[in-house]
Amino acid sequence: MPLIADLHIHSRYSRATSPEMNIPSIAKWAGIKGIQIMGTGDFTHPEWLNELKSSLKPVGYGTFEYEGVKFFLTAEVSNIFYRRGEGFKVHNIILAPDFETVEKIICQISGYGKLASDGRPILVLDPEELVKIVLEASVDSMVIPAHVWTPHFGVFGSASGFDSLPEGFGSQSKNIFAIETGLSSNPAMNWRLSALDNISLISNSDAHSPRKLGREANVFALPDSTNLYAEITKAIKTKDRSKFLYTIEFFPEEGKYHFDGHRLCAYRAHPQETIAQKLICPVCKKPVTVGVLHRVEELADRKLKTQPSKAIPFKSLIPLAEIIAEVLGVGRSTQKVEKEYFKLITRFGNEFTILMDTEIDELSKYTSAGIAAGIDKMRKGDVEINPGYDGEFGIISLAR
Repeated sequence: MPLIADLHIHSRYSRATSPEMNIPSIAKWAGIKGIQIMGTGDFTHPEWLNELKSSLKPVGYGTFEYEGVKFFLTAEVSNIFYRRGEGFKVHNIILAPDFETVEKIICQISGYGKLASDGRPILVLDPEELVKIVLEASVDSMVIPAHVWTPHFGVFGSASGFDSLPEGFGSQSKNIFAIETGLSSNPAMNWRLSALDNISLISNSDAHSPRKLGREANVFALPDSTNLYAEITKAIKTKDRSKFLYTIEFFPEEGKYHFDGHRLCAYRAHPQETIAQKLICPVCKKPVTVGVLHRVEELADRKLKTQPSKAIPFKSLIPLAEIIAEVLGVGRSTQKVEKEYFKLITRFGNEFTILMDTEIDELSKYTSAGIAAGIDKMRKGDVEINPGYDGEFGIISLAR
């Protein structure tokens, strides 16, 4: 049976995060979504770490459990650093196999920032040194660059990034086996860079509230389900297509930084347009925020629709609540949507089963023809797109 893993989230100790991001609520919503393996997020925060230690039961090396949901110890850190007088900001995900390793990592990085100030702490530390620290704590740990195309905090970001992994991680780039593509890009966009052919492309929700869990995720098939941490990290490191089956993706246009633009001026544009305007907003005459699509185009050495031989497939989904809300013509947070959502969850078990696996004819027996048709359209990619830009989410609608 395939296992769905969401390895990058945040606890309630991170800024702009729901107070419901606690272990019981995360486990509850993982079940509703259909996620078997969750990252804990934020293990660098002392209060959250104490909660993890008291709540999670070890069930094998690197794997913990709460109410039937498995957890891996994960965190995200914000590396803010200088090289040759130039400042950079890069976010990175850390995976660790046990609390002993976590304590070692915390001991080494605590001098570079205030870990208690935020679940995603700012570290005045070069990413190359971060990788050394993490791997010295345990060779079974991993550092994975987070949402790599985000303009201000991605390793390839237009505002604060690099043109390659070796530029960003120096001698430690050899120990970077995966990158997180982020909400504003999908694997197909990343396939255009031949330098990433041997790098696994993973996807996670980066959720700040329980209902956002699994908006992006990874799907694995593992023969040895008793050694999940070792099997999953190995499948990621080796890009094993027999075990790493596919990723679950946003339509990338829905991400907050897909197109170029200037939010304050409500100006959004395709890179071809902003290039013609020399990256200047026509409204305020200031520079636009260069989005992910533009940045991919800058670094790509392949044409569109190129698929490398070792590429891991992906599926693009729209969250079930969004489909229901659009069909009913109401807001996503309304009682009508809530009622219909949980009616379907009760009948079919979880959201991913509904979105990916249940026959449309079977869905039609328990929901409206419009909602069933909407799920069918999503599966076929029959959608209308209004891309996100400069921090504003895009809108993905079902085709009329």
